[in-house]
Amino acid sequence: MRDFSEKRDFIRMKVDTEISLKDNSGKTIQAICRDLSGAGMLIVADEKVQEGTELLTSIPSNNQAFPPFDATVKVVRCTRQDNGKYELGTEILDIKK
Repeated sequence: MRDFSEKRDFIRMKVDTEISLKDNSGKTIQAICRDLSGAGMLIVADEKVQEGTELLTSIPSNNQAFPPFDATVKVVRCTRQDNGKYELGTEILDIKK
């Protein structure tokens, strides 16, 4: 049953999986994707990423029937957490095929 208290256009799915982030300089950051929706991702990283930064993301697949999920996202929020990690709110700009 759908939770109608969720006011977003897309339902968020909890995924808690490893994700690779690559900025336009080619630097790669390993992080955790906490949740995923049709519009964005919530990512936890060890490093601060500036708001407005575009990243190439890749979520690997453990099933050969499904390719990795690759997308370009823009960081819309970067918040330092109490544990020293950074929570990145991102907007999906493009999904790679």
